Amino acid sequence: MEKLRSDKLWLGVLIGTLIPAILFGILYSLSHYLAPEGRDYIVKLPTLLLISIFSNLFSLRYYLVKLKYDRTGRGILLVTFIFAILYFVLYLKMI
Repeated sequence: MEKLRSDKLWLGVLIGTLIPAILFGILYSLSHYLAPEGRDYIVKLPTLLLISIFSNLFSLRYYLVKLKYDRTGRGILLVTFIFAILYFVLYLKMI
């Protein structure tokens, strides 16, 4: 647990990647498991991706505001921006 309380960029990148990936896996599984008969899912894939990307904001706030770990917060923010850009490029085709 002490390793999660260090101010390192790689830790922010790791946290920023793992939290959305784990949350997406859980939500995707629940969406398929709880889907009514005749449907493959409850929530569409782009919505699940947005919820997963949004989950980084909680860890970002924790590391930047509460702990004042700027490097870790920057790593989380970097991954969040990359995920957001990929979302817009792949699913909304705006860019």
